Amino acid sequence: MEGIGWVMAIIIGALAGWIAEKMMGSNQGLLMNIVMGIVGAVVGNFILMLLFGATMGGIVGQLIVAVVGACLLIAIWRAIRGRRAA
Repeated sequence: MEGIGWVMAIIIGALAGWIAEKMMGSNQGLLMNIVMGIVGAVVGNFILMLLFGATMGGIVGQLIVAVVGACLLIAIWRAIRGRRAA
């Protein structure tokens, strides 16, 4: 997450993890939402740097990147671990 502080990274990570959790229909806690959002942002920014040579700037741009990255991580986690019965 470029250009934002640690506190804002945690807030964006928590929000992005929560949005990704709702979009993907998973059930995680607050701490896991924060982790998934921050790691998702790192993964998303890495992919954008590889493809386009730049990332999305600003809080809204980083939120979008973090949500997409967190959804990708949830999908990968499900593929590796298998989906649990509800």
